Amino acid sequence: MTGLEFLYKTAAGRIILRPLVSRPVSVLSGKLMDSKASKVLIRSFAKKNGIRVEDYEVDNVRCFNDFFCRKIKEGLRPVSDDPTHLISPCDGLLSVHKISSDTVLRVKQSEFTISGLLQDETLAESFNGGYALVFRLCVDHYHRYIYFDSGNQTDNKRIDGIYHTVRPVALEQFPVFVQNTREYVDLDTDNFGKAVQMEVGAMLVGRIVNEKTSACEVTRGEEKGHFEYGGSTIIVLIQKGRANIDDRFLNNTEKPVVMGQVIGSSTT
Repeated sequence: MTGLEFLYKTAAGRIILRPLVSRPVSVLSGKLMDSKASKVLIRSFAKKNGIRVEDYEVDNVRCFNDFFCRKIKEGLRPVSDDPTHLISPCDGLLSVHKISSDTVLRVKQSEFTISGLLQDETLAESFNGGYALVFRLCVDHYHRYIYFDSGNQTDNKRIDGIYHTVRPVALEQFPVFVQNTREYVDLDTDNFGKAVQMEVGAMLVGRIVNEKTSACEVTRGEEKGHFEYGGSTIIVLIQKGRANIDDRFLNNTEKPVVMGQVIGSSTT
């Protein structure tokens, strides 16, 4: 039995887990990863996770968190010039779900409703018949993310929660995406109509760092923000009739994607 299985699948483990998923512990972990001493962890982390350090800008890395949210070198995550292309906002494992009026989304045995996710019934209802795109990031993925289309965003909305890991062992036991801290904006996009782009924190993610937190104009391919240490998730909601998703993503299984990759197209 692994350490995570012990924490999530045994009575004793769940007692230990309760303080571990609290915000203070996550924030403390973030501070430790911000310290200069944490730099010693970088080499073994990169080697263990097969990260090509030469693909990233690392000259100014001062601590582990600097490395974790490192920027990729220009040109290695190209964005299609065609604005009607639906692009992935991040690296990760993508699953696509059709939304109906009373749908319960099942993502790796975790269950949640769109209204529970957003904590806004009216907003949730506006996505009936549309798509929920769930991008699960693991620790070896690139942890910066971009806007998937140009348009205008609302003020950033934050829902405080607790920080479970997004590994399958946790997804089997808890409605992770409802309980975890998350942030989202409503988007009035140029090519896909009304949409939501949400970031979900995970265990040991002290911060979801978004660049723009007030209502403003945004640009497709512009960096929206980044996650600090841990695995995380991005969810994009698109309304009915606004996007055609490539068939290879429509079987409810996770498929690897990278930031800027074309995963569908607009219907206009």
